[in-house]
Amino acid sequence: MSSVSVVGLGAMGTALADSLLAAGHTTTVWNRTPAKADPLVERGARRAESVAEAARAADLVVLCVLGYADVHALVDAAGDDLRGRVVVNLTNGSPDEARELADKVRALGAEYLDGGIMAVPAMIGRPEALVLYSGSTPAFEAHREVLHAFGRAVYLGDDAGRAPLHDLAMLTGMYGMFAGFLQSAALVRSAGADVEEFTTALLVPWLQAMTGLLPEMAAQTAKGAYATTGSNLAMQVVAQETLEGLGRAQGVSTELLAPLFDLMRRRVADGHGEEDLAGVVELLHRP
Repeated sequence: MSSVSVVGLGAMGTALADSLLAAGHTTTVWNRTPAKADPLVERGARRAESVAEAARAADLVVLCVLGYADVHALVDAAGDDLRGRVVVNLTNGSPDEARELADKVRALGAEYLDGGIMAVPAMIGRPEALVLYSGSTPAFEAHREVLHAFGRAVYLGDDAGRAPLHDLAMLTGMYGMFAGFLQSAALVRSAGADVEEFTTALLVPWLQAMTGLLPEMAAQTAKGAYATTGSNLAMQVVAQETLEGLGRAQGVSTELLAPLFDLMRRRVADGHGEEDLAGVVELLHRP
């Protein structure tokens, strides 16, 4: 069992501390509002009176607060008491923010891991929870089992910015999926049909089947070659007119999908109508 301090006891920080207690780790907690630590102390956690005390109490110091400005303030408050520790920052931010903080923590004599939590608080400690990590390889290897208390721990390399980049990329994919759901739900509702039945019986199984296409699209993107064996981009652009026409007829805005449709039309206009949909990525990023 390891000694771990959790600094920041919002909904996520509390869930992280609870998962450590459930796994039998010696857990110290600190929060700017001390009363937030009370329920965890009742469940067996130790209370720190300061960030520095929390740092001294553990080999692994987990930071989970609102933003990087708060993280920097906490690191400054702990100062030399972080020496010899491993700092795990599970605060959402950008790759550059993670790299900057990694430099600061290393200058204090500590090792640094940045993490991206792909879960809501209720999922922490459950098999379906996923947490991405990047930064110090020795630190991750030394504390891999402790980090698994939060959920499946996936290490992405020694660049501290890699975890937040993948975190934000996965959120981007999620929001794209939600956008498609909202558009389809609006269409079904506009016709007076049952949105819940449509979603459960038809849409979810269909989307699950469509995710099977993603590995092939990923391979096309990696190679920069977009030959299609199905419906090419030109055919799909023609179908867009039907989708947009249905929206107008049903009084449903198509503004959620309009940016994608515009990119698809541009790709066709550039002479790539025989390609697969994955070719649109070339309009988003050119290697």
